[in-house]
Amino acid sequence: MFNYISQFRFLKPLKSFSPRNVMIFLAILGPGIITANVDNDAGGITTYSLAAANYGYSILWMMIPTTIALIVVQEMCARMGAVTGKGLSDLIRESFGVKVTFYVMIALLLTNMGNSISEFAGIAASLEIFGINKYISVPICSVLVWLLIVKGSYKVVEKVFLVACLVYIAYPIAAFMAGPNWPIVMKATVTPTFKTDSAYLMTLIGIVGTTIAPWMQFYQQAAVVEKGITADQYNFSRVDVIFGCIMAIVVAFFMMVACAASIHLHGLKIETAADAALALKPLVGQHASALFAFGLFNASLFAACILPLSTAYYICEGMGWESGVDKDFEQAPQFFWLFTIIIAISAGLILIPDAPLMAIMFISQVVNGAVLPFVLMFMIKLINDKKLMGTYVNGPVFNIIAWLTVVIMIILTIVMTIDMAFPGLVKQLMSF
Repeated sequence: MFNYISQFRFLKPLKSFSPRNVMIFLAILGPGIITANVDNDAGGITTYSLAAANYGYSILWMMIPTTIALIVVQEMCARMGAVTGKGLSDLIRESFGVKVTFYVMIALLLTNMGNSISEFAGIAASLEIFGINKYISVPICSVLVWLLIVKGSYKVVEKVFLVACLVYIAYPIAAFMAGPNWPIVMKATVTPTFKTDSAYLMTLIGIVGTTIAPWMQFYQQAAVVEKGITADQYNFSRVDVIFGCIMAIVVAFFMMVACAASIHLHGLKIETAADAALALKPLVGQHASALFAFGLFNASLFAACILPLSTAYYICEGMGWESGVDKDFEQAPQFFWLFTIIIAISAGLILIPDAPLMAIMFISQVVNGAVLPFVLMFMIKLINDKKLMGTYVNGPVFNIIAWLTVVIMIILTIVMTIDMAFPGLVKQLMSF
């Protein structure tokens, strides 16, 4: 039985720092860190920046429950990949049928297209701060992204992604340069603040949706499978997952602190992450502004590789087609053509004058939050299947956290929808 204690057996490899254990961990390192950190993408940075700019430190409390939920969800995916050797789309198709899988794929494709477009919007906006026109930056970056995935091997691609993760140090530095009141920051982080208006609820859903995006579960599991991680090596993979999740949330936390300590404090209004970077310049200094903008570019370019790649993975798995970065156009034509088409459409739309990029970026994160409960319900069903997972089924703690995440996201989405349709109704009901 996968009991309460065994839920935390990922700590076992940490007890022995033998050369062999270190080498195994370094070999396995990658999928957890990359998946979690790429979620701090253009849409994520925009969502975090807007949340902190609008609500200041009072929104920071969301990061603690979100961290717990993120670790549980990503751990479940990695565990399923290591134990079954199959991607999440594969398992959904085999367990729930092609029809259900098709509708899930369509919903995720539409959501991910919005996310992919937002990455190229982030590339364009961040480099325009440094004086580079989007008609130059977007085509060049789209070609670089395409060449990296199509011409590179999985090992090369993973190494490039791990280096990109290191650049996120820009955000903690920018936060400290903003000079926040740390005692107030710490108090706000552990003191929940809740409001019932639709804008606040949409912000909460956006935070969860951008932190635990549906594409992450599919990419995490696909990456574990493609890397060949097995159940025997899974203790080490768990450390990778948990470290990556904590690292991603810490980076997001500092993004929000930087914006709350400067933009919110001075009552400025922003609409994009690029606006946040520009707003920091007169408030905090040119260096902090440049760090924020460079971080946005790195995150956008990083995610512009992963989001289309994730989409290609789960659609090909769901349809039973060949997939994998280590293959080529001849071996996996659908996989690479999907990736190419998504890159071309996403980059092409950014070059259209007056495209509603901000709306696409923010709404895509809210849609992520609305779609997430359905993906999680499939995952919970699969990971509790003893025929599929054996002794690696969920224990009570993980099941409680996973179901709480599902229920809370459904409730928030329903309340937000009601408040948007009938403004003030939720507040009136809460007053009783």
